[in-house]
Amino acid sequence: MNATSNFIRRDAAEVKPWVETCGLIRPLLEEKDGVAAEVHHLEITDAKLHYHERTDEIYYVIAGQGRMSLDDAEIELRKGVVVYVPRGVNHRACGKLEVLVTCIPRGVLNDVHEQPAN
Repeated sequence: MNATSNFIRRDAAEVKPWVETCGLIRPLLEEKDGVAAEVHHLEITDAKLHYHERTDEIYYVIAGQGRMSLDDAEIELRKGVVVYVPRGVNHRACGKLEVLVTCIPRGVLNDVHEQPAN
């Protein structure tokens, strides 16, 4: 991608959401766009426990509150909180959350490994 002439502008309101492991997802920048990272808008209530082998994620809470399990730890989430989740960490969020997730490198939707519920 030539940074001087190519750009992507996408309105979240125009992206049709669908349900996946974490909840309702709107891929704002995705693998097929050929960008270095993916950005997803998520509405999370009760995500499934999962991990990624090749992808790191950065969660930014836009609205709401809840909790996130990361391996054996549990943390509180609320508006303005940022969480870095390295590849290999089992994680799930629950509550009523609206988040932006940046996924590095791209390809996260082919790198979701759901774990059995406890």
